[in-house]
Amino acid sequence: MNYPVSIETSPQVTGFFDEATNTITYLVADPVTKRCAIIDSVADFDYESGRLSFEQADGLIEEIERREMKLDWLIETHVHADHLSAAPYLKARLGGQIGISRKITEVQSTFGEVFHEGSDFSRDGSQFDVLFSDGDTYQIGSLQGFAMATPGHTPACMVHVIGNAAFVGDTLFMPDGGSARADFPGGDAGELYDSIQKVLALPDEMRLFMCHDYGPNGREIRWETTVTEQKANNIHVGGGKTREAFIRMRTERDATLSVPRLILPSLQVNMRAGEIPTDVDGNLMLKLPINGL
Repeated sequence: MNYPVSIETSPQVTGFFDEATNTITYLVADPVTKRCAIIDSVADFDYESGRLSFEQADGLIEEIERREMKLDWLIETHVHADHLSAAPYLKARLGGQIGISRKITEVQSTFGEVFHEGSDFSRDGSQFDVLFSDGDTYQIGSLQGFAMATPGHTPACMVHVIGNAAFVGDTLFMPDGGSARADFPGGDAGELYDSIQKVLALPDEMRLFMCHDYGPNGREIRWETTVTEQKANNIHVGGGKTREAFIRMRTERDATLSVPRLILPSLQVNMRAGEIPTDVDGNLMLKLPINGL
């Protein structure tokens, strides 16, 4: 597919790092119209106590109001397994549309079974305002964004490209971090390699913004790189590493990884566009399936 790449425009990008989950949320703004988007928001969730709060989201609200901006979009690059989305909280206060890949339906079908969801849980993506297909475009003021399907980590992963900035979700990490795992249900190491090649086919000067950073080898947290830097230095795909070598590395490495600490609450919430499920009495309630994953 020929994507509508245009690196002549440069959105204002502000990253907000969540130390508890090593997630970076992005505020992407059009400096001309003061319209903006939030990519991969985070709710504060204390697993041990079951307490939910929104300090991180409140910081975003304060920044948007301080800069007198209008929120158009709340974009999820994929169904996150390591943090809960704050999209509904932000939408209730700032407006905007919640968008995700159309393949969310595959994720909902898979994990609807894991969590033994009944017929009241819709598996058609209707919890979200907009379902993106590969190549779909959208506006943030005068800026045009487009969605690039990048399955492999999950079936519903997408990279969002806005001017000269691309928000890669979990498709890539910083060059010394490599790539995301591909062993979740619906994941595929070969697909992930192919998706990464699509990202690396973007213009060399394209700015790439990571969804996570863990500071490998004790370095300071970073979340911005370029296509040029990734092609040259990424430890998993840089320097022309082959598809076969990547699949072998990814398969062997994934077999050693433990599941993310917040995977069970995160999946239940994020497949519902950030809404918390309720019990029969309407109380917010999460499930803990035994041997479900």
